[in-house]
Amino acid sequence: MPARRLAAHPRRGPAPPAPLVTITVNGAAIAARAGEPLLAALMAAEHTTLWRSARRDEPRGGFCHAGQCADCRVVVDGQPNVLACRTPVRAGMVVATQRGWQ
Repeated sequence: MPARRLAAHPRRGPAPPAPLVTITVNGAAIAARAGEPLLAALMAAEHTTLWRSARRDEPRGGFCHAGQCADCRVVVDGQPNVLACRTPVRAGMVVATQRGWQ
């Protein structure tokens, strides 16, 4: 499992078992837990810039982690503007960062 992952939550206990799958992020393979939010997998793999603003080219990443702000949008399997916080990880996903709204 990636190093930035908690093995156990202080109140909820150990993380439930989930198979590790491989997803591709900007051409690089990373390990993720099947079914976890894509945003959690990206952050665990230290991918914190998910898109860049069109006007100022400013980096953006996850903000609310609840699907309300759209700051975690990425391209998943060719589909732009997918909210990473609301998208479960599955084996073979191809994820790319994007620039502005597409």
